[in-house]
Amino acid sequence: MAALTETVRPLDPDLLRRHDVAGPRYTSYPTADRFVEAHQAPQHLQALAQRGAAQALSIYVHIPFCEQLCYYCACNKIITKHHERAQPYLDLLEVEMDLVAGAIGGHAPVSQLHLGGGSPTFLSDAELSALMASLRQRFRLLPSAELSIEVDPRTVDAGRLAHLKSLGFNRLSLGVQDFEPAVQKAVHRVQPFESVAALMRSARALGFTSISVDLIYGLPLQTPASFARTIAQVSELRPDRIAMYAYAHLPQRFKPQRRIVAELLPPAGDKLAMLSGAISALLGDGYTYIGMDHFALPDDPLAVAKRQGLLHRNFQGYSTQPDCDLVGLGVSAISRVGATYAQNAKTLEEYEDSLRQRQLPVQRGLALNRDDLVRRAVIMALMCQGRVEFESIAASYLVDVPRYFAPEIERLEQLADQGLVTLEPGAIQVTPLGWYFVRAVAMVFDRYLQADASRERFSKII
Repeated sequence: MAALTETVRPLDPDLLRRHDVAGPRYTSYPTADRFVEAHQAPQHLQALAQRGAAQALSIYVHIPFCEQLCYYCACNKIITKHHERAQPYLDLLEVEMDLVAGAIGGHAPVSQLHLGGGSPTFLSDAELSALMASLRQRFRLLPSAELSIEVDPRTVDAGRLAHLKSLGFNRLSLGVQDFEPAVQKAVHRVQPFESVAALMRSARALGFTSISVDLIYGLPLQTPASFARTIAQVSELRPDRIAMYAYAHLPQRFKPQRRIVAELLPPAGDKLAMLSGAISALLGDGYTYIGMDHFALPDDPLAVAKRQGLLHRNFQGYSTQPDCDLVGLGVSAISRVGATYAQNAKTLEEYEDSLRQRQLPVQRGLALNRDDLVRRAVIMALMCQGRVEFESIAASYLVDVPRYFAPEIERLEQLADQGLVTLEPGAIQVTPLGWYFVRAVAMVFDRYLQADASRERFSKII
């Protein structure tokens, strides 16, 4: 893989504007909007049974509860201050774990576990202990496993972090979004810089191996200058990884966003300036650009994997873990098992109804066909390695790549003219500049997207 040469030069504004379009994030291909209701519990059970218990597994657990509504949020969540609602949900999770473990047949080894939401730290220390005990009873968490949890800094102190460490968690993801008080107030998520800084000091003292910070640009009242201040503060904290997402204002789809005053959102030009300025600042502060809005310190395993061409991608984003099956537990969670995807019911009522009947709560999914598998391999190679070797694809899927993808390769010539890709006789190479636009490169190979003119359900790719 060609090495990515880091640069602190601002990105070309014309190029940014040209690619300021909506498109998928490609945590899967085909994307979740292509799932069908014909794929439900029986198909998922069959996929689980066929995989075998000896193969390493990745597990995602969705905890949907939050005490307070963040206006920008597009996650599947339940806003409540009634913490007694957690225990019945944990009971349902145990039933689902039993069904999954039974279908796999044995204590499958787990190399990666992630608790997301919602806010997993909505759970009490005792409830988190019980959840981890339930998982360990049914699955074998490997000593080298990555155990990560999303943390709402407003719900955690040093004592709670110590408890998470005692449960085996070694990675934290802190939801920050922005440090400007006016912006925090506008999105209903107030958490001072000092409190986050104190948490990070505690986490490091406790020996967490990785701390990640999530940011969002394009929020109400943000300006290029204000976001630059946030980036400077984040760099001062020196998290191992930074995820920086573009805010997608889709109030017709996500009800909480209707509380955001649209007139307070930054104009497109300012939003692009925030992105360009943040990239330049983070690279100047020594971070490596991983791809798809992600940055990491040079010695972080994610940056090392990027340099070695060993990146992988799943529903949680970029990963160092080898490509393995993912089991999603909880309301709305998505699984990837072999050549299939399965998504649980999106409402707590439907999720509960299925499990009360001792049935997996799968509501929709997809069995990939041969074309899906070929295109998934190409898209993931672009997103993770930045290079597609025709010979490798041909050997794995028995296709004549130049002929099979002739229309796509022709469309890539325009991106090549823009300096985003290099078309070689037997390969497609994403350029250093092209890494910032890798979603646009991947979109060329998305058969569903090319046949569908409507992209309103997706966020902007920049």
